[in-house]
Amino acid sequence: MKKYDVIIIGGGPAGLFAAIMCANKKQRIAILEKNKSCGRKLLMAGAGKCNITQAGDIHHFLTCYGVNAKFLKHALLSFQNEDLLNFFKKRGLEFMTTEKGKIFPKSLKSQDVLNVLLEECRRRSIEIHYESAVESLVKEEELFHLETVKGSFESPVVVVATGGLSYPHTGSTGDGFVWAKTFGHKIVPTKPALTPLKIKNYELSDMSGTSFEELPYTLWRGGKKIGAYQGDFLLTHTGVSGPGIINNSRYMQSGDVIKCNFVAAESIDEFRSQLTKKLNSGGKTLVKSVIRELNLTKRFADKLLELCGIDESLKCAELNKATRQKLLTTLTEYEMEVKELGGYHVAMVTTGGVSIKEISPKTMESKKVSNLYFIGEVLDIDGDTGGYNIQAAMSTAYIASQAINK
Repeated sequence: MKKYDVIIIGGGPAGLFAAIMCANKKQRIAILEKNKSCGRKLLMAGAGKCNITQAGDIHHFLTCYGVNAKFLKHALLSFQNEDLLNFFKKRGLEFMTTEKGKIFPKSLKSQDVLNVLLEECRRRSIEIHYESAVESLVKEEELFHLETVKGSFESPVVVVATGGLSYPHTGSTGDGFVWAKTFGHKIVPTKPALTPLKIKNYELSDMSGTSFEELPYTLWRGGKKIGAYQGDFLLTHTGVSGPGIINNSRYMQSGDVIKCNFVAAESIDEFRSQLTKKLNSGGKTLVKSVIRELNLTKRFADKLLELCGIDESLKCAELNKATRQKLLTTLTEYEMEVKELGGYHVAMVTTGGVSIKEISPKTMESKKVSNLYFIGEVLDIDGDTGGYNIQAAMSTAYIASQAINK
């Protein structure tokens, strides 16, 4: 039986950082990691470049975690984006900020972020037990007993930092939900989040790679409008992606319809009225010439004309009312039915997880079991793409470690 002051299950960014912060008190700390190495999902962050956090006022972050953002307020204000960057800067890592506020290490290598965390664990004598998947976790009196394939462990404090279900090949397979259930915690149903969409009867596969900045679109379910969004939008071979879709995928499901405003008209009715007047008075002007004047690439404008059955040689005077109406709708409210969301193998995070109603937002401690903590993505919190999820992982790890140290 190996005995420790604190045992952390999971060696991702939340688990590693919690261990480092707990080690300030010279406590004996162990991390139990099921893989042969730590931080496998961290290495994938930002396409391997590690978008570690976002620039700007930390209060803005509170608009980027969906309906459960309020739960994170104490954590984010206690350990802010600048605090996170300073931790790494003090250890020699430099950063760069993109025009849209994403922050990466200057080297653009996730491995450099992971190396700082691992080196700090080594320096603080934190023991990392690799290939040590937890098979059982029970509490008897004031001690937790953990059984792994590598032996038995015991500690008065356990921190669950096992992640969600996204990218299961990295080791995120929902283990933390099992331990939470064991202790009577409610698990909010999970589904992939921050994922692209596959579109039913997709007509734009040959436009793959076409992107739009701040494209407005609406979301419909059962014939009722349930949301209006705007963001960078990317057409793929099988559907749509880009931050504008990915960040809002948490609200979507199979069978939903999105209506795309490709011309980004502030008032669809006004745009339609003006374009109708232009087409009606166009005479011998080719319809394609009028449409190519819009803020669209020539290739995409021509594709929309093709979808409407408008020949290249069609003149404005020859455009009938039904075809004109179809063109106006295609430009401003082009419908795409969601076939399915990308699965856990492509979703960046998981929505759902351990219910935050049963976790203290000031300490991350279970309200049901003393000295049992849950941090990071195992909780029912998920942020937008752009560094928000790593920030949440680190901030929740920080306040848990401060509570443990007290």
